[in-house]
Amino acid sequence: MIKAYHLPIKKILLLLGVIIILTQVSRSQSVYAPYSYEFYQKFNADVYSVNSSFHTSLKPYLIDSIIAPKYNAITSIGVDSSRKNYFLRKIFNEHVFDERTSEYTFYADYIADLQIGRDFANNTTTYLNTRGYQLGGTIGDKFSFYTSGYEDQARFANYYQAVVQKTGFIPGEAYNREYQSTTEDDWSYVTAVLSYAPIKQLNITLGQDKTFIGDGYRSLLLSDFAATYPLLRVTANLGKVQYMMMWTNMEDINVPKYDTYGNNRRKWAAFHYVDWNVTNRFSLGYFNAMIAAEADDNGNSHGFDANYVNPLVFAAALGPKTPYPDNILTGFTGKYKIFNKTAIYAQLLLDRLNQSLAPKNTGGYQIGIRGADLFNITNFNYLFEFNTVKPYTYSSPQVITNYTDYSEPLGDPLGSNFKEAIAILDYSIGRFSFQGQINYASFGLDPNTSVNYGQNIMLAFDPGTVEGSTTGQGLPTHLYYGEGTIAYLINPKYNLRFELGGLYRKQENSQGTQNTKLVTFGVRASFRQLYHDF
Repeated sequence: MIKAYHLPIKKILLLLGVIIILTQVSRSQSVYAPYSYEFYQKFNADVYSVNSSFHTSLKPYLIDSIIAPKYNAITSIGVDSSRKNYFLRKIFNEHVFDERTSEYTFYADYIADLQIGRDFANNTTTYLNTRGYQLGGTIGDKFSFYTSGYEDQARFANYYQAVVQKTGFIPGEAYNREYQSTTEDDWSYVTAVLSYAPIKQLNITLGQDKTFIGDGYRSLLLSDFAATYPLLRVTANLGKVQYMMMWTNMEDINVPKYDTYGNNRRKWAAFHYVDWNVTNRFSLGYFNAMIAAEADDNGNSHGFDANYVNPLVFAAALGPKTPYPDNILTGFTGKYKIFNKTAIYAQLLLDRLNQSLAPKNTGGYQIGIRGADLFNITNFNYLFEFNTVKPYTYSSPQVITNYTDYSEPLGDPLGSNFKEAIAILDYSIGRFSFQGQINYASFGLDPNTSVNYGQNIMLAFDPGTVEGSTTGQGLPTHLYYGEGTIAYLINPKYNLRFELGGLYRKQENSQGTQNTKLVTFGVRASFRQLYHDF
């Protein structure tokens, strides 16, 4: 039996209760803004201004005085304060429940995400049926909280369903309760965070959530493609320097289980990230991550190492090497605002720096440009990006310590052994928004199960296969992807909207071609990110 990974409702309520009690003895406020690319790109004009010193690469953002005006403007689009009817206000203007006093704030919303679609290439009907909630608020000027939960049933396009069948997991969401079904899926998704800012320069976040590092659409270092995970995240803002430490507990649903109850295998992860704003235009960052198995394949406990809780940013590289070394990754980020509201950005990923293998054989890089008000058109945002990762990057001799959570990549959804180009344009005017996206990727698949060419990071890493490997080795495969959406915003408080979408996907190699031509329409809500471009 697969064990649910999300926090039970009782635990969420208990955590919220603890916060309420603590605030009786303590009175810099930090408001949580759930991350999705579509929502966050609306901040481009402000955070990529040459006059802004905002740290852009660590997400989710905690809304502060720099971006609070923009956040308030985004969540007030189309609001008509002249409406007096209670039901019309709740439909178009307000949270379903909203209470604001000098001591606390609280809001709550019912969320429905309903979508129907038709894949004309495969003559199949798709749907998404989601019922959920979001609630959040602040207590005093030091505490904030946010939680969201979704109960989902869906039928996806064939290519998407093939991924679900392979991993038993809805990408970026949760395990599939209908894992024996080949056409329909059923899952739950929950986030919950408690945020405490004892002083303006320090934030402590505890909960079940994701973290994204970088300025791009993808992140090679730490992305939001995998599932949520229990985390403790400490962020310090020391003028030009932002320093993040995070400790998490992750699981794997596909590696062999060693206990009699069939519980998922667990692993611990520690992350450090430093972002330095050299100037308002130029910033540099350093990242490291360490993945350690709770126990080996025979159930022998890994044991505690002080470096797991060491706050020093280079501590992860000091982890134990034998008999089962931890999986260590190192990376760098950079950003330069070449014009007002326009920035070029990059990431460099290095793998196995603490092992005898030459680092040139594994790793990857990202380079891109993004900005706002393209051609001087207000709210016309854009991004162009290139990513590549060498074969066998992220993987480990023990599958349990691969750079994954619930068998989903913590980096790019394509895994490794790929090259990828992405272009995204987004324009908003009033309640209407238009977004178009084009992806092209080339990668090398395994032509059969007996050979590992380095694309599937859920396979064990064999050190003897790295030397001489090249990106794209294996079965050469090409992926063409295009997606466009037109949305009409109904209520900005919980992103309720009508949405019409079209998706084209083609994957081809010498073994065959897969085509998808999907049109969808729905009444949608929430700020969660549902990826389809893989």
